[in-house]
This record gives sequence, C-alpha cells and structure tokens, in this order.
Amino acid sequence: MPQLQLSHGQAVIRLRDIRAQLEDLEKRDSLTADDEKTFDELTREFADVDDHRRQLERRSALERVRAATQTTERAPAALGIERGTSTGSRDTYDLDPILNPDSVEDRRFRNPWDLGEMRTFARGPEEVGQELRARALSAVEKMSGATDRIRAAATDIIEAWDDKRGSIARMCLATSSPEYLRAWSKLARGKGHMVTPEEQQALERAMSLTDSAGGYLVPFQLDPTIIITSNGSRNDIRQVARQVVATGDVWNGVSSGAVSWRWASEASEAGDNAPTLGQPSVPVYKADGFVPISIEAMDDADNVTTEVGRLLAAGKDNLEAAAFATGSGAGQPTGIVTALVGTGSIVTSTTTDTFASGDVYKTDSALPARYRKNASWLANRGIYNAIRQFDTAGGSNMWERIAADVPPMLLGRPALEAEDMDGVVNATQENYAAVYGDFENYVIADRIGMTIEFLPHLVGANRRPTGQRGWYAWYRVGADSVNDGAFRMLNIT
Repeated sequence: MPQLQLSHGQAVIRLRDIRAQLEDLEKRDSLTADDEKTFDELTREFADVDDHRRQLERRSALERVRAATQTTERAPAALGIERGTSTGSRDTYDLDPILNPDSVEDRRFRNPWDLGEMRTFARGPEEVGQELRARALSAVEKMSGATDRIRAAATDIIEAWDDKRGSIARMCLATSSPEYLRAWSKLARGKGHMVTPEEQQALERAMSLTDSAGGYLVPFQLDPTIIITSNGSRNDIRQVARQVVATGDVWNGVSSGAVSWRWASEASEAGDNAPTLGQPSVPVYKADGFVPISIEAMDDADNVTTEVGRLLAAGKDNLEAAAFATGSGAGQPTGIVTALVGTGSIVTSTTTDTFASGDVYKTDSALPARYRKNASWLANRGIYNAIRQFDTAGGSNMWERIAADVPPMLLGRPALEAEDMDGVVNATQENYAAVYGDFENYVIADRIGMTIEFLPHLVGANRRPTGQRGWYAWYRVGADSVNDGAFRMLNIT
C-alpha cells in the first residue's frame, strides 16, 4: 500500500488529517451514502497507517537497543541519540529532528507561523507561552522587509516584555507572516478584492488579537511602535528614558528608596532594612494620525506600504517629542517638565529673571550623587546658546570649558534638546530652563501595535471626491516620572 512508503512523521501527519475528516463527518446531523462510504474508508486507512507507524517505532526502538548494547567504542555516542517522549495527541512533537526530519519540533523552525503544527493539548498556559515565544523569535529572523535594527528591537521586546501567556509573541506571529504582509499591502493600496483565502485567514487571526473596533494592525516589521522603540527615534528624551511595554491600559511598576544597610556583628539579629515600596503607574493614551495620498502618487509608488510606515513613524516621533517634554497628563503623556513643577526638584536661579553660569553649577550640585553618574541635561537650543555666551571675557570658550560640543556635553554629561521647553527668559512668567537627572526614572510605556484603516476616497467641502486616498492610524502610549527625586529642574524666577 502507498502508506507503507510514508516516513514516521508523514504517517503521523496523515493520521491527524484523517482524524480531522472523521470528526468533521461526525458533526453532521445525518450522513449520506457517500459519507458513510467515506467514513468507512477513512477508518480502514487510519488502521493501516497507524499499523505502519507502530512498525516504524518498533524498528527505531530496536535500533536503539542494538546501539545501547554494542561493546564497540562508538557505543557511548549511540547512547546520546534519543527519540523524545510521546505526550498528548501528537506523537511526533518531541521526536529528534535529525532522526525524524518531518517532526513538528523541526517544522516549527521551518515555518514558525504555522500554528496548526503547535500542540496545545495537555500543556499549561506557560508551556504554550514558551512555545509561542520560541516561534516568534524564529519568525523575527525570517520575516521579510525588516532591517537588522528592527529585528534586534523586536527580539528585545519579546524577550524582555512578553507575558507568560505569550501575548506579544502571538501578535508577532499573527502580523509578521508573509501572508499577512501581502494581505495588508493589498489593503493599503485599496486592492482588498485581491486578497486570497490564505491571506484573509491571516487577517482574521490578527484581528482577533486586538480590542480595537475596525482597522488592521500594521505588520510587525513595519510597525512604528516597534521601529521607534528601537534606537531609531530622533526624540532625545526617548533615547535616554526607560522604555517599557504595556499590555493593558495602564503600566504598573515598582519603585523603592535606598535600602537601609548596617554593619552587623556576628550572630546579631537583622534589622528592619526593608525599603519603602511604591507602585507607580503610567496610563496609556490614544494618539492618531492621518496620511493622505493622491491616486496618481499611489499608482506610481511601488513601495507605498513601506513609505506609509516611514511617514507614520516620523509623525509619531514628532508628536511624542512635545508630549514627553511638556505634555499635560490629561488625555496625553505627562511631560518631564509638567511632572516636576511644584515638587522638591525645583532649583531656583540665584538672581531673579537672570540666567548665569552659576545656575548651571547650582543645578548640578543639587542633584544627589547617586543619580549624577547616569544624568543628562535637557533644554531648548536657545538655553544652550545662552550658556555659550556667558562671561564676556571668555564667552566663546565657556561651553568648551564646561565640556566639548562634539558630542554635545555639559559638565561632562549629555546635553539633550527639547524645542518645546523655554528657550528665552520671560520676566512675566516662570522659566523652566533645564532639566537635569537620570532619565531612567522617566518611564515611557508603549502599547505595542498600531492599527490602521484605509480610506478609498477623500471628499471635499461639497462632499465630492478629491482624487485622494488616505490612511487613518492610531496607537497608545503613556509617560511619566516615577521618581521625581532623580531630577532637578532649573527655574529662572
């Protein structure tokens, strides 16, 4: 029979297919004569293939016994070849991929997106999560349209922030597959009618992972929430802030003050040195953007989907730069300046309405030493230029005496720019000229996954088409200081 030519792995796959067909027939209310005939044929085939599988397993077991009982010098090497255990409903899951190249364990790395080959029966959520993460990391290496930097960022996100159920890994697998990328590209060009059944299935699987109403998740390798989370951001604050991944509407963390240590004599009772624990939380907020494009430009652009990802990433970065500096915290992230106003982190200028070189040193001295080693400055370019002009006798060299400007350094610490901060001293208001501190204590919580909808026609004021199409996108992000004591902010009163 042709079944006898099957390898062990192929036999098991065929058994699974037969079982699926039999279960499908069983679900029907009544069977036709042809259905009854098919049922009988499948049952007989199952018995034949299962017999063949058992014979192969007996042969493999006999070979192992022979290898184990050999007295030659090669016996120890033979003992090292093991065939794994059979658990659950898929007997070949743990088979050695060298002896059984068609086993599921090996197929996982050939096509990590094929979750139909993934065994979930008799496995706990954490074990399934580990399998999903292994598949997702393999998918990151194989996904098309990604640079090495994006692959590195995606790997870091999955390894550092995925939960025990593999939530981020599931999203990666659903939105990085070749089928999903092709389907999304067609939708982004207004050619949804060309989506194949396999691509439609990939779209439906991805949509089941988002709580958004409508829209499609941007492919993992094009997602600006992945691209900007890496070191590709032009936003100075994001480059030094602590970046975390939120899987819900609020990121909850843990912070503590310095642990109280002591010098202990032998056999003395330990003191109560427990730190005071806090539970800072950072809510995430929705941000949206819109990219219009003419019909002509869409027809002429061969890489329109990649270009859309680039445009969305650039707009996202610009929006966040302002929010991370001076965001109000109401419906948007809390900026570092907003977070420090009214706290004990304020350092006032020595002279009212006057910014002098002594204020720079005063701010540096006010920051506790434990935060200075990893501290950075944040200010408007206008403030840095004012520092360059201190001291008329040697003003042109003042910045160099504090530190050289390649790269920009101030008192030996990085000088970051935020154009939304105060750039001039205004006598009628408070002037928050510079923030100095360890930005690891400013947390940016990214909700991974940007959703996008394609609008086939834009209309003008008279409700008639303008000859343009567009993409409407949205995502969620939050930010706030979780330890104000790690910063000092100069206020020129």
